[in-house]
Amino acid sequence: QLQLVESGGGLVQVGGSLRLSCAASGGTLADYTVGWFRQAPGEERKGVSCIAFTDGAIRYVEAVKGRFTISRDNAKNTLYLQMNSLQLEDTAVYYCAASHMGYCVAPDVFDYRGRGTRVTVSS
Repeated sequence: QLQLVESGGGLVQVGGSLRLSCAASGGTLADYTVGWFRQAPGEERKGVSCIAFTDGAIRYVEAVKGRFTISRDNAKNTLYLQMNSLQLEDTAVYYCAASHMGYCVAPDVFDYRGRGTRVTVSS
């Protein structure tokens, strides 16, 4: 069974950058639709970005467009999320996830997810 482990979270000031990583085992990320979603305290899970399996299309939620970049290293079987120009509202636990669906889906529809990595943006 596919297992996902996130890393790279931490405390960063407004305007700073972080790169999240998601190492996969038990399967190949290239065989799935993969993505990142986040959950802030007291809020529902929200999709951040994803790469669709069928056509490789990349999608971002409007709030992170131009600041975040999702990428995948097939040789390392690892998914990344480069986050630049971080803002206070980016504070959340970030999860990577994988889906058997061929296209990007809502966070709760993903088949597999990691335990998350916390990102805290401070002023």
